[in-house]
Amino acid sequence: MKTGEPELGATPLGNGRCRFRVWAPYMDGVDVHILSPKNRLESLTRDRHGYHEGIYDDVEPGVNYLFRLNSGQERPDPASRFQPQGVHGPSQVVDPAFPWTDDHWRGIARHRTIIYELHVGTFTDSGTFDAAIDRLDDLASLGITAIELMPVAQFPGERNWGYDGVYPFAAQNSYGGPRGLKRLVNACHHLGLAVILDVVYNHLGPEGNYLRDFGPYFSNRYHTPWGQPINFDGNYSDHVRRFFIENARYWITECHIDALRLDAVHAILDFSARTFLQELAETVSILAEDMGRHIHLIAESALNDTRLIRSPDLGGFGLDAQWNDDLHHALHAVITGERRGYYCDFGRFDQLLKALRDGFVYDGQYSEYRNRRHGNSSRSIPPHRFVGFAQNHDQIGNRLQGDRLSTIVSFEALKMVAGIILLSPSLPLLFMGEEYGETAPFPYFVSHADPGLIEAVRRGRREEFASFGWDGDPPDPQNPETFHRAKLKPDKRLIAGPHSHLWEFYRSLIAYRHRLGVLASPDQSCMAVFRVGRLRIGCIRRWNDIKEVCVLFHAGDSPVSTPVPLPEGLWKKEMDSTEFCWGGPGSTLADVIHSDGEITIKLKPYAFLVWCKQITER
Repeated sequence: MKTGEPELGATPLGNGRCRFRVWAPYMDGVDVHILSPKNRLESLTRDRHGYHEGIYDDVEPGVNYLFRLNSGQERPDPASRFQPQGVHGPSQVVDPAFPWTDDHWRGIARHRTIIYELHVGTFTDSGTFDAAIDRLDDLASLGITAIELMPVAQFPGERNWGYDGVYPFAAQNSYGGPRGLKRLVNACHHLGLAVILDVVYNHLGPEGNYLRDFGPYFSNRYHTPWGQPINFDGNYSDHVRRFFIENARYWITECHIDALRLDAVHAILDFSARTFLQELAETVSILAEDMGRHIHLIAESALNDTRLIRSPDLGGFGLDAQWNDDLHHALHAVITGERRGYYCDFGRFDQLLKALRDGFVYDGQYSEYRNRRHGNSSRSIPPHRFVGFAQNHDQIGNRLQGDRLSTIVSFEALKMVAGIILLSPSLPLLFMGEEYGETAPFPYFVSHADPGLIEAVRRGRREEFASFGWDGDPPDPQNPETFHRAKLKPDKRLIAGPHSHLWEFYRSLIAYRHRLGVLASPDQSCMAVFRVGRLRIGCIRRWNDIKEVCVLFHAGDSPVSTPVPLPEGLWKKEMDSTEFCWGGPGSTLADVIHSDGEITIKLKPYAFLVWCKQITER
C-alpha cells in the first residue's frame, strides 16, 4: 500500500460523507448499492488498475451497502469491516473512531511473551469478545503476558474454528463485531496483556467466498488442502498483496493488535523474487518503528525451514518467531507412547532434548511419515524465536475425539509437562483450560448452510484421521452439541483437588520464569540441555553472571536413584512437583543441597524439579 493511497472498503470522512473503494479489475463498472436510509445506487469511477472509487453524501456509519458488478450480481464488500447479517448479507459502514485508553501501551518484548491461545466462542458461555473481558483478570493473575485469539474474521454461521473466514477485515458478528474486538484489546492492554491475532493468508473458506467475482484473488497454478491458494505471485498479484498487507495494517493500527500469528505459511505458495511474507515483514517492521510499539509476526509452518525467522541479511524472511511442532510431537510421543500418524517419527527421549536445545528435531534427516528428508538446522537460532507448547487447537482437534492431554496422561505427568514447557528456552504457549486440567474436548466444529459442503466436511474429517488408525468416527462437526461440549468450565480451578493444584502449579511456574530472567534469556551460549545417563531424565541448565538454574525432569513411570552432574556449590530447591502442596505423593529431597560436581538423588515417576545456585555476597 503506497503512502497516501485511499484505503479499501467504506471509509467515513465526516459530515455524512463516505468513500467507497474496491478492486475489481475485470469489471468495466461497479456501483455501490446504498440500502439505507434511502435505497439508492451510485456509480463508482474506475482507474487504470481496476480500482473503483466514489465519495457520497448522506452515508453515515451504520449504513448497509452492497457492490453491484457489471454482471448484475450484488456482493458484499471484500474489505468489509462488519457483516451484521453474516457472510451472505450486506456490509456495514463502520466508524473507525473508538475511545481508546491505551496510549501508554508499548507492547511486550518477545522474550517476555507467555501466550494463552483461546477460541472466543468456547472460552466463555456467551462466546463473545465482551464476555472474554470478564476472564482477563484470571489470565493476568496466572502470569500470562499475551492472549492469542484464534481467527475472528467473519465466517459462516456462529460455530467455527475460524479458519473458514471469508471477510479478512470483518470481526465476527456473533462475537461482537469490530467494536467488541476493540473493547477486548483495550481491556487487555490495561492489564498488561498483549493481543496476538491468528490470521489466515493462505486461503479463504468456501461458503460466502465472493472475492473471485471481483478479480483474480486466487491462483489456478497451485493447490492447498483447503482449495485454491491466494494469488501472491501471478498476474495482478501486486494488488492482491496490497489487499492482505492492508489487512495486516488494519488489525495493527485500527484495532491495536500487537502480533499476527500467520496460519500455515507453507500453504502461501509464492515463488516471487521478493515474497509476500518478506513484504509483510518489512511493512510491519516499519509500522512498529513508526508507532513505537513491539509488534511481532509469528509463523506456523510445517516445513522446518529457518529461512522464515532468519534476518533478511542472512537470506531470511525476517519473521519474529515460529511455532515448533517438533517440540510438541517429541514431548507428546515420549509422555503418551503414541506412534500413530506423524508421531511415528518421534518417541526417542533424545529427540525431546534436541527440540528443547536446538529447536527442530528434523533438520535434514529422513522422515518415515513423509517418506523423504525434512527440515534444515535451527541450532544457531536463539530459543526465543520458537514457540513451544504441549497442547494447542490443532494438536487437540487433530485427535479423533478432540481429547485433551488431561484425559490421556496422569496428573503427575501433567505437572511435568507444564514444567518443561513453561521453563523451556522457547516462548511458552498454553491452550485455554490446560492451566487447570480442563477435560472438555476441543473437536472441530462448523455451522455451514450448504448440505453438500456439510457432508464434504464430515467426509474430510474421517479421511484425515485414517493415517492414525483410530477406531470409530469423529464427532459430527455440524452438530451444535459438538461445539457446546467444547465450552470451558473454569470454575473447576476453584474446587480443592487436582484442578486447583494444577492451577497453582502453573501460576508458580510462570512467576518463577518472570522472576528469574535467566530462564527467558535469548543467550544460547549460557545454556546446556542433556540427558542424565541412559535414563529418561533430562536436565536444562541456564546461567548468567549472578544466577544458575538447573531444571530436572524424569519422564519415566518408575522411581529411580541416579547420580546427576551439578556444578559445585550450594543449591536451593525452588520447585518440586511431588510435594503435597501440588497434590503430589510427597518429596524426599532436601531444600538445600551441596554439590561437589555430582549429587545422587531419588526421583519419583514424572518428577519435575528446579534448583537455583545460591549466590554468596562478596
